[in-house]
Amino acid sequence: MARTAGRNVLFAAVCAVAVASIYAAQPVLTRIGSDLGIPDARLGWVVSAGQLGYLAGLAVLVPLGDMLDRRTLIAGHLLLTAAGTALAATATRTWLLLGGLALAGLFAVVVQTTVAYAAALSTPAERGRTLGVVTSGVVIGILGARVAVGALAQLHGWRSVYLALAVLLVALACLALRTLPPDPRTDRATHRQVLSSLRGLFRERLFVSRGLIAFFLFASFGTLWSGLALPLAAAPWHLDTAQTGLFGLAGLAGALGAARAGRWADTGHASAVTGGALALLAVSWSAIGQASWSLWLVVLGVVVLDFAVQAAHVSNQHLLTAAHPDRTSSAIGGYMLFYSLGSALGATTTTTAYAHTGWPGSTTLGAGFALCGFVVWAVDRGADGGLRVRRQRTRPRGRPQPCCR
Repeated sequence: MARTAGRNVLFAAVCAVAVASIYAAQPVLTRIGSDLGIPDARLGWVVSAGQLGYLAGLAVLVPLGDMLDRRTLIAGHLLLTAAGTALAATATRTWLLLGGLALAGLFAVVVQTTVAYAAALSTPAERGRTLGVVTSGVVIGILGARVAVGALAQLHGWRSVYLALAVLLVALACLALRTLPPDPRTDRATHRQVLSSLRGLFRERLFVSRGLIAFFLFASFGTLWSGLALPLAAAPWHLDTAQTGLFGLAGLAGALGAARAGRWADTGHASAVTGGALALLAVSWSAIGQASWSLWLVVLGVVVLDFAVQAAHVSNQHLLTAAHPDRTSSAIGGYMLFYSLGSALGATTTTTAYAHTGWPGSTTLGAGFALCGFVVWAVDRGADGGLRVRRQRTRPRGRPQPCCR
C-alpha cells in the first residue's frame, strides 16, 4: 500500500510540474515582454505557443502510450519538456522563446500518458481514488504555478522560473526510470493503427458525451481563470498581480477536495457525481458574480467551482478508462482534446464579454457553459452504458498486482 501511495505521489508530481511548464508564462507576461521587447499586442503568442504545442501532442504523442513502454515514454517526454523550458529560459530572441515554449507544450502531454498509466496500474476498485490523487497534481500545477511563479520571478527574474522547471523535470525523469514498474507490450500495433483507433472513439456515445461535458466544463473553468483578474484589478479593489495570484490558493483548496470524488466513482456513482458537480458549477457563479462588493463570496465561489470541475473531470476519466482498459492512453488523449478546446473558448470569450458588459457578462457566460454541460449530462446520462465499477476486496499483501495494460 505504501509503495502504491508513493507511486501515485510521483505521478501527481509529474503532472504538476509538466502542466506548470505550459501555464508558467501567464503571471510573468509583462516581464517577458519588457525583456525581449515584445509588443503588448503580441504577448498572447507567448501563452498560445505552449497551448498549440500541447494540442498537437494530444493528437500525435499521447496515443503512443498504447504502443510503447510508458515508463520509458514518461521519462523521455519529461526530458524533452525540460529541453523546451531550458531553451525558453535562455532565449534572447522572441522566436527562440516561442520555439522553446512550443516544444515544452508538445511534450507536456506526458500528463495524459501519466494519468492513463496510473489508471492502468490500478485495480478496478481503486481506479477512481488513484485518478483523484493524480489529477490533483494537474490542479496544483495550473493554480499553484500562479502563486509560485510570481514569487520566484519577483526574486530572480522570469528566466529563473523556466530554469527551475527544467531542473525539476530532469529530476522527475530520473525518478520515473528508477521507481516506476516496467510496462512491457506484447501487442505491436503501429502508430497508424493507434491513431485509427483514436478516431473510432469519436463514434462512441460514451466518449462523445463525456468529451462534450469536458468541453463545457473547462470552458467555464477558463472563463473564471482568464477573466478574474479584470474585476479584481478594477475599482474598488485595485489588486496587483501578486494579490490576484493568491486566489489560486482558494482554487487549490476546492480542487484538492475533489479527490474524494474518485472514491465515489469507485462505488459506481461516477455519472451521478458528474451531474451533481455540474449543478454545483452553475451555482458557484452566483457567488463569483459578486466580485464588485464581496471578495469573500468570490473566494467561496472559487472553492466550489474548482471542486466541481475536478469532481466531474475525475468521474469522466474514471468512466472512460473503465470502458477502454486496453487503450487508456488513446481514451484520455482524445478526451483531453475537448478539454483544450473548451479552455481556449472560455479564455477568449471571457475578455470579450467583460469588455462589452463587465463582470456580469463574464459571469453569465461561465454559468451558461456550466448549464450546457448539465444539459448534455441530463440528456445522455445513460451513455455510461451501465458501467458500474464495484468495489472489490483489497488484495492481500504479497499477492502480485494485475499486469498493467
